[in-house]
Amino acid sequence: MKQVLSLKELMAVGLMTFALFLGAGNIIFPPTLGHDAGPAMWTAIVGFLITGVGLPLLGVAAVASAGGNVRLMGNRVNPIFSVIFSVLTYLSIGPLLAIPRTGAVAFEIGIAPFLSPDAKTSAVVLFLYSIVFFALTFWLCMNPGKLVDRFGKVITPIMIVLLATLLIRGAMYPLSGEYAPPTLDNPFSKGFLEGYNTMDTLAALVFGIVIANTVRERGITERGAQARIIIQSGIIAVTCLGLLYVGLTYLGATSGHVVGPYENGGELITLMARQLLGSVGLFLLSLAVTFACLTTCVGLITSSAEFFSNLTNNRLSYRLVLSVLILFSLIIMNFGLSTILKISVPLLVMLYPVAIVLIILTLTNNLFGGRKAVYTGGVIGAACISIIDGLAAAGFTFPAFTETLQQLPLMGELMAQGLGWIVPALIGIIIGGIISTITPPSRQTVTE
Repeated sequence: MKQVLSLKELMAVGLMTFALFLGAGNIIFPPTLGHDAGPAMWTAIVGFLITGVGLPLLGVAAVASAGGNVRLMGNRVNPIFSVIFSVLTYLSIGPLLAIPRTGAVAFEIGIAPFLSPDAKTSAVVLFLYSIVFFALTFWLCMNPGKLVDRFGKVITPIMIVLLATLLIRGAMYPLSGEYAPPTLDNPFSKGFLEGYNTMDTLAALVFGIVIANTVRERGITERGAQARIIIQSGIIAVTCLGLLYVGLTYLGATSGHVVGPYENGGELITLMARQLLGSVGLFLLSLAVTFACLTTCVGLITSSAEFFSNLTNNRLSYRLVLSVLILFSLIIMNFGLSTILKISVPLLVMLYPVAIVLIILTLTNNLFGGRKAVYTGGVIGAACISIIDGLAAAGFTFPAFTETLQQLPLMGELMAQGLGWIVPALIGIIIGGIISTITPPSRQTVTE
């Protein structure tokens, strides 16, 4: 029985995985980070690569080890938590934020630069584009089994060539002979938090089911072999992402004063493409971004539709859930890119630390015998701070409580870096380990 893929097949699955990850945030955040960091871009990119590349790879590995399903990971904490966390993850990576963002960025970079000033800001034009974008997405999602053939073998290689053309031109002929003036107090922290905004760690939890299904459809039935291939495809994907991030950050950092004022990352990379390659560069960028956003949108909607359909035990059909998700995403998209980006930060700040703890504990499951109390303690510890940070990002602050936390050893510095959840998570893990030792639970098991 076939339990390995040929190199060609593995590369196709890996490129499909890269295409699923490569969406709106992957393209618009690195240039902005580089522009704001200026000469400190290398410090900033290290933070960005940790959360934008390292964590997604760990997420892919964790989902693979758990059977390709985020709910199985959540069950190790509690079945109720599993449902709540999974639903919030799929909503944030789906119709509330990530899916509308792909459409908004595709419009901002792929269409808007070619429109007149009035058409760029026209709600009617944006609405008509959103209908076309999501109609094409619906058609592609109707047969998810063909994602490898459509993306891994055709669209992704074209997209890589288009982006590589822009990056090579920018490396050989930088826009400016000097770095942009730095505007960041802590480049590493900014890069670390910007990596959250790509949503790739959450996407890794979501895309696991799509990659697992793709591997199964290619005749790989043994669970260990599936996990190995999923991880290998993840390595291919994040390697491509890392190279892209470094290139885009460098473009932003070396833009100097050339690009002028901009409202968001979408406008910045558009200005850079125009400066580097003129109208040809703008056209190449528009194609690459449109492909990138479309492939990610298809992956997100496909996985979300499968999840919510399975959550209802298929009482709601895949096609029905797909239609509802696309309609809702279309509506949210029409609020515009800047509004979507403002909404995304609080929810991501709340979810990311919990996801990180869950991923790390899943990968180290055998070290502590899979004890549920350890999972529970770690998740509760992380959530206590991440919820406060998320509310603060939304404008709801708790000065007295926050100032008290900052007086504790390590907490002040960690909270300034956006990492205040680490110490409470570790304390929760230790307490959970002690509790589980005093009252040993049965070994945690997860079933398909």
